Amino acid sequence: MADPYQTLGVPRTASEKEIKSAYRKLAKELHPDRNKDNPKASEKFSDATKAYDLLSDRDKRAQFDRGEIDGEGNPANPFAGMGAGRGFGRNAYGGAGRPGAGGYRDQEFGGFGADEMDLGDLFEGLFGGRARQQEPPRPRGFGQRPPPPPPRRGADIQYRLAVPFVEAASGRDQRITLADGKAINLKLPAGVEDGTQMRLKDKGHTGPGGHGDGIVMVEIAPHPFFRRDGDNIRMDLPITLDEAVNGGKIKCPTVDGPVMLTLKPGVSGGTVMRLSGKGWTRKPGAGSAAAKGAGPARGDQLVTLEIQMPVDIGALKEKLGDWTDPARPREKFGL
Repeated sequence: MADPYQTLGVPRTASEKEIKSAYRKLAKELHPDRNKDNPKASEKFSDATKAYDLLSDRDKRAQFDRGEIDGEGNPANPFAGMGAGRGFGRNAYGGAGRPGAGGYRDQEFGGFGADEMDLGDLFEGLFGGRARQQEPPRPRGFGQRPPPPPPRRGADIQYRLAVPFVEAASGRDQRITLADGKAINLKLPAGVEDGTQMRLKDKGHTGPGGHGDGIVMVEIAPHPFFRRDGDNIRMDLPITLDEAVNGGKIKCPTVDGPVMLTLKPGVSGGTVMRLSGKGWTRKPGAGSAAAKGAGPARGDQLVTLEIQMPVDIGALKEKLGDWTDPARPREKFGL
C-alpha cells in the first residue's frame, strides 16, 4: 500500500483532527454505495480506511514514522534481499569460492577472507556502536533471514448506518444486518456525530490470521425542525397572539415526545425557553458537571418562541380600534 499520509492527502505533521477530517471527506466521496459503477472507488475507499486505521493509532503511527512498519502495518525489513552467497560469493579472481569443511571458506568480501572479516565492524559503521558484541554469537554472513510476518487477517467490511435524528440524539440502540445475514443490536456511543465510526471486532472477512473487523460509519439524518447545537438541541416554536398575551400551557415537541410549556402572560417573540436534559447525549467528561457525575447525561433543548399573527386580522383591528402601543421597541437603535 502507498504511504498512508499520501493516501489521505495530509502532511506528516498533520494533527489527529486533520487526519480524521481528511478521511471523512474521502469516505463520503469514495463510499461504494455512492460509486456503484466505479469499482476503483471501492479500492481507493479500502486504501483510505487502512491508512486511517494506521494513522489514527498513535503507536502504529509512531512505528511507521520511525520506519519500523510499512503502510500495511507489517514489520519493515531493512536487509531484505541480502541473502547468503548473493553478490558476495566471488573470489578475488572473479570465480566462485570453493566450499570447504566450514562452508565457503575461500570466498572473499572486499579483499578479505570471510574468516578474517569482523562483521561487528560493518554494523558499527551502520549503527555507530558495538552493541551487537553483547548479543549471543550469530552465524557469519548474511544468510540469516528475519522471521516471516504473521499471517494476515481478513479484510475489514464497511457498513453505512443511517440513524434518524431523534434516535441519535437520545442514544437509542440501532439494528444492523451484517454481511453474513445476522442482525445485531448496536449501541450508539454517547455524543455520536455524523461520520462517527464504530468498529465491530472480528465481524469482517475471514483470513489466514483470523477475521477482519466491521467498520460502521454513522450517518445522521437531518430533521425538519430540530437542529443540533453542540450538546443542545434548538427549535423555533410558533405561538398565537392570544397565547402570547394571555399566557398558559402549550405543547412543545422534543426528541423524547411532547411536553408542556408554561407561558407567562405578555411573553415576547424571540424568548428562549430551556428544557433541561432534553438535548443530545454527552460524551463522557463533556462539561464540568457531567465530568463529575453531577449533571444530566444529555444537553438541553432550547425553544425560541415565535409569535404568529392571525391570517385574518380584520377582527383584531376591530378589537384594537384606535389603540396604539406606547412602547418604543426601536429606541435602543436611536430610532
